[in-house]
Amino acid sequence: MMSEVRLPVGWEEKKLEGVCEIINGGTPKTSIKEYWDGDILWITPKDLGKLTTKYVDETPRQITELGLKKSSAKIIPQNSLILSTRAPIGHLAINKKEMATNQGCRGIIPHKNIDSLFLFYFLSKSIALLNTLGAGATFKELSTYSLGSVEVPIPSLHEQKRIVATLDEAFENITKAKENTEKNLKNAKEMFESYLQSVFENKGEGWEEKTLGDVCEVIGGGTPSKANNDFYGGDICWATVRDMKREIITDTEYKITKDAVKNSSTNIIPKCNVIIATRVGLGKICLIKHDTAINQDLRGIVPINPKILSVNFLYSWFKSIAHKIVEEGTGATVQGVKLPFIKSLHISIPPLTQQQSIVGKLDALSQETKKLEAIYAQKITDLEELKKSILQKAFNGELTEESS
Repeated sequence: MMSEVRLPVGWEEKKLEGVCEIINGGTPKTSIKEYWDGDILWITPKDLGKLTTKYVDETPRQITELGLKKSSAKIIPQNSLILSTRAPIGHLAINKKEMATNQGCRGIIPHKNIDSLFLFYFLSKSIALLNTLGAGATFKELSTYSLGSVEVPIPSLHEQKRIVATLDEAFENITKAKENTEKNLKNAKEMFESYLQSVFENKGEGWEEKTLGDVCEVIGGGTPSKANNDFYGGDICWATVRDMKREIITDTEYKITKDAVKNSSTNIIPKCNVIIATRVGLGKICLIKHDTAINQDLRGIVPINPKILSVNFLYSWFKSIAHKIVEEGTGATVQGVKLPFIKSLHISIPPLTQQQSIVGKLDALSQETKKLEAIYAQKITDLEELKKSILQKAFNGELTEESS
């Protein structure tokens, strides 16, 4: 695993085991209460994965001295590194306090001429490599031997600290830029949502209030027996909440046959209508491009008279009240709403020409919002790629004082 990059003069490439001590972890028997709730911090890969900074100074669980003694866990000195080496490989932190780990982690204690943050940044850059070194049939595990064999480019301690300072400053600026971009992304989404709400809250002259059951047919669904192979593999789209990933459903995971429709409680919703989730995925709303059968978690909402209520206006209205539907959900395991509730929803309906005008304005704003979202999402991706590029340069020796 020798580097193909020519390092600057004075740098050396050494195996990790030559510049650090690597410590395995362990778990005291969970059935023995005397091993738990002590004063020794104890961390797992799952705990590492929840961290939002590069440091850790507290853990959800602690063990006792006896628990430490009776397991393979060992104390890792503060300002060491803790790396998850299975399930998954790659969560990483610097411990600000002494702690132990379970067997899914390794403690990495740098020698005195190795800066902890320098090593943290190197390992952060090397997560993909560490995963290629993992082995195992059920899940990958990075062995102590494989971890120790990773080669690290090592400059002088002074140069390590200078590189860390450069990376800290660069990453701080990237973090600020990313936070601002994420804020702009959130604002773009909220701008559209705010306008959507205002359209249906600020009713004009000529708007008539109806219940949904007065102006729409609300159609339920069902699931054809999975035990009957003749019901599946047909040419009729059959939608579940898993298919509600975009605004318009153009295809479904499963297709069913005419016999499936005849011999089950599913119903076919005519194309270009609205379907909503009333149980699993409560609050999701979609339009369907084709005639589509639905399962029992969905409802088809079909205007009785399209000259009074347009489908696109109905769709936009449902988007504006989605949060209210979610709030009304009941159920111990899965939240849902029942058919009488859906039919009793009050909808204010303007004249058809005004409906069309409203939908046109909403569509235009939606398109502009999506363009902004795409720009901001790409900027966030670019910032993440910039971080990777800077890290790569740092450990190729391209952030030396001469190259700065």
